[in-house]
Amino acid sequence: MGQGRGWEGAVLKLMRAKDFTFTVTGVEDVTPHYRRLRLTDGGMLAVTGVHPTMWVRLWFDNAGKPHQRGYTLVDPDPAAGTFAMEFALHDGCASDWARAAKPGDTIEATVQGTGFEVPRPLPSRVFAVADPASLPALNSLLGADALGSVPATVWFEGGTGAGGADEGGTGAGGADEGLPFRADPERHEVRAVARRDAGAHLVARVKEELPELLRDVSEPFVWIACDTATTRALSSYVRKELGVPKQRVNALGYWRAT
Repeated sequence: MGQGRGWEGAVLKLMRAKDFTFTVTGVEDVTPHYRRLRLTDGGMLAVTGVHPTMWVRLWFDNAGKPHQRGYTLVDPDPAAGTFAMEFALHDGCASDWARAAKPGDTIEATVQGTGFEVPRPLPSRVFAVADPASLPALNSLLGADALGSVPATVWFEGGTGAGGADEGGTGAGGADEGLPFRADPERHEVRAVARRDAGAHLVARVKEELPELLRDVSEPFVWIACDTATTRALSSYVRKELGVPKQRVNALGYWRAT
């Protein structure tokens, strides 16, 4: 594998990335814009093991050219060699593949770049910033055994603020109604934020609210997974202006706004 994937594939091979083929075994439309696929792992989990927020690169055909996108594993089961993946559907070759996927379909995947370490000492509170694209990773983070019963505050960007939970309240609301959140209401506070101004509204909300929350937390852990521009803006702010040590900040751009 790896041939015909252009320079990205060549670079990944040089970095000793591992290739596997996944097979679709089931599909479920969670909402009209969010689809869950169940897959077999092609032997991957026996080789790689599992960690929170684990993701792999899937390879799609984009008008005859290879295109790779990262997706988080949902409920990976190493003993059974199975997992699920969840797709926030929009325009693009990855969403097109997910919409059409059916049992028996296969897709090639590469494992390289994924990793997660819980900072020590253990966080006294997690602060997470996410959106529908990173919801599977957020769920994995909040449910990680390594974090035990650590509480969390989550800013979740989605929809336009119309319908559902009022902005500033809890829950996804609006266009995100029915998304598979796994937050525990007893220890996870979810603050819904409408997507406005290409993510600038989310950045402003976090900048307004996070500093005061940090004052009462001795060992914070900040996890940011939004579009690339938003992720960069917030991770820079948290490290440079709020002074959170880089080893206690985990930031990854999940998609690029166009």
